[in-house]
Amino acid sequence: MAVETVRIGVMRLPAEYGPVAAPLGMVVCVRGGERGRARLRQLAAVLQGYRLSTLRLEWPGPTDAAAEAPQRLAGHLGDALDWLQGRPEAGRTLLGLYGAGAGAAAVLHAAAERPGQVAAVVAKSGRAELVATPLAGVLAPTLLIVGANDAAALAPNREAMRRLHGKKRLEVVPGAGPRFEEPGALDAVAQLAGAWFATHLADPRRR
Repeated sequence: MAVETVRIGVMRLPAEYGPVAAPLGMVVCVRGGERGRARLRQLAAVLQGYRLSTLRLEWPGPTDAAAEAPQRLAGHLGDALDWLQGRPEAGRTLLGLYGAGAGAAAVLHAAAERPGQVAAVVAKSGRAELVATPLAGVLAPTLLIVGANDAAALAPNREAMRRLHGKKRLEVVPGAGPRFEEPGALDAVAQLAGAWFATHLADPRRR
């Protein structure tokens, strides 16, 4: 599987595009911090194993800004979705969004703004910024993932579950902390996300 480095939008965001043969869908993956780069690449590899093409997006400037302005970063996500829609192979597949940490609010914000484009969402370790996100507008099936030992994220995610009106699920990963650095924790996240996207992005005619 070849990974293509691309530039997206007016700000020319760097991204890695990983298409797969006969994809069930496409997932845009965003990171919430510099330390998450290698981990997001690992997640993308697992998603590709579920027959999901991936676009791994890099934010411009300090990633801490994601916590302050998820709506601005959601605009960058919109650029990525527009880029994907322009790819001939993307026109035949549904699109999903994955965001971790500060990126979790951004993907939910983008899903609320583009209900006709986003078909599934996975948000991991979202925190207080989730509460300011227009969750009632998110129509796509949404999976929230949080570590059982991440006390700061549990309350915002439970509040997000209350405010989401569409299909939704909260998965609390046993023994996992805020960064999911415990053995097997990140793989558990990747498998949960892969199964969610494979279910909700697959064309029903191909099931």
